[in-house]
Amino acid sequence: MDISVVIPLLNEDESLQELYDWIAKVLQSNRYLYEIIFIDDGSTDNSWSVIQKLATEKETVKGIRFKRNYGKSQALDAGFAIAKGTVVITMDADLQDDPEEIPELYNLITKENFDLISGWKKKRYDNVITKNIPSKLFNAAARKTSGLKLHDFNCGLKAYKNDVVKSVKVSGEMHRYIPVLAKNEGFTKIGEKVVKHQARKYGETKFGIDRFINGFLDLITISFLSKFGKRPMHFFGLWGTLMFLFGITSAIYIGASKLYHVFKGIKTILVTDNPWFYIALTSMILGTLLFLAGFIGELIIKTKTNEKHYTIKEKLNF
Repeated sequence: MDISVVIPLLNEDESLQELYDWIAKVLQSNRYLYEIIFIDDGSTDNSWSVIQKLATEKETVKGIRFKRNYGKSQALDAGFAIAKGTVVITMDADLQDDPEEIPELYNLITKENFDLISGWKKKRYDNVITKNIPSKLFNAAARKTSGLKLHDFNCGLKAYKNDVVKSVKVSGEMHRYIPVLAKNEGFTKIGEKVVKHQARKYGETKFGIDRFINGFLDLITISFLSKFGKRPMHFFGLWGTLMFLFGITSAIYIGASKLYHVFKGIKTILVTDNPWFYIALTSMILGTLLFLAGFIGELIIKTKTNEKHYTIKEKLNF
């Protein structure tokens, strides 16, 4: 199979038929062997009914329905798990991503041997204050932190080698950072393509300003995981050891100073009246806790399993 198109969605019943027709027209005109996978992330409208109708009429349509809303990352992860195409294309269901971009994205993966191509909505039709400006700030921070020179990390239109989507684990709200996750797994040929951005035709956006706050928090998480995710002892153990050594050295100095004053008959304050005693004690406790956190982290990494963080309610055409 040439292409798997993975489409996460939430309450997009008005756009699904039109989106399918548009994608199918493009793929059929290029004679691709394809599948279109819709992942219904707990919609409360008629989205699943539309997907059922499409799946009944078209063998190329597959559907996954979650029991409730888990988030875009979990929806993508479910789609990645069953995608069979040599190239996997992701796009949003709101008709803002242009399916006409698919052939060129496919060629960049298959002919130029890119591992991942990320779309760049250079000209956007979103609100400047609530979306465009925060998006520019967010992407600048992501570029600086990750080292990837991408302009639009959060663009839903991306193309991947199948090996990439099978290697990355997308959870929480890490869908924004799939290129970073892929880089961490050793897929280094990551490119970017300017893509068309359509104005939203139906409904309203499902994302508010809070997504940028969450995005920055996730950026901190993934930056830490990129460096220490597979070796937490290198971070927690190092700082734990340094804090413990500082505390124990301070405690020894305080004790030695007290003994010296007692031996010389010099009047001095009680050890427990010395503020440095509590600083030293706190440092030793925190150092021990940090060291244990690193040790436990190492144990978790050695024994962790690939658990799914979503529950599928129904599947179609599997």
